Amino acid sequence: MPTKANDDSSLSHTRWNCKYHIVFIPKYRRKEIYGKLRSDIVSIIKQLCVYKNVEIVEGHAMKDHIHLLVKIPPKLAVSSFMGYLKGKSSLMIFEQHSNLKYKYGNRNFWAKGYYVSTVGLNAKVVEEYIRNQEKEDMLSDNLSKKEYTNPFKG
Repeated sequence: MPTKANDDSSLSHTRWNCKYHIVFIPKYRRKEIYGKLRSDIVSIIKQLCVYKNVEIVEGHAMKDHIHLLVKIPPKLAVSSFMGYLKGKSSLMIFEQHSNLKYKYGNRNFWAKGYYVSTVGLNAKVVEEYIRNQEKEDMLSDNLSKKEYTNPFKG
């Protein structure tokens, strides 16, 4: 396991510190069902990460997307991990909530694609961003509710 002074992990002959910031969304940004299932989705994602020995450094389920900061072992490609995570979690979501099959029959819960960026030594900045994004979104929503008049009309 990594020590506090050193954030590296190791395999038999390899020292590694591979962190990725990943963002993905439900298909059609299905807020109405995603919001209700948020806690179940979080537990499913945690469970699937444990199966693949992927450590979730920071994660947050926003109202319409997922942010993850994860450590993925170098023997596992990010694209393979994301295919596994989105595919298995879709199956598990539809298995646990069988009523969704009738409304969204094809069992595709997640939208195609995802955003990923490598995180080097600035991991603390990304962790802070993930932690505070929801607060910032709420503040910006509150600020943007004011009605403005056009000064160039009338």
